[in-house]
Amino acid sequence: MKVILRNPRREVELAGRRRVRELLEELDILPDTVLVIRGEELLTTDQVVGEADEIEIRPAISGGARGRSSRGAPEAPQATRATRRGPR
Repeated sequence: MKVILRNPRREVELAGRRRVRELLEELDILPDTVLVIRGEELLTTDQVVGEADEIEIRPAISGGARGRSSRGAPEAPQATRATRRGPR
């Protein structure tokens, strides 16, 4: 199988079938730190990949501060819809 790793980009050829979990262990990659993709399918650690497969391993990216806009400025508080009726 052809394994394409991102960040830094490199390619590895491996023979045989194995579970994604075993593949990541062999490459010394922690499963919670990456996304494993075959074609357009996101794979779980229990799925099996074979010799004919082309697998892409991308770092899982997360982060950002809660309550911040994309420009880094604090966001306005969420408005709530109050249904008040005054005297008629």
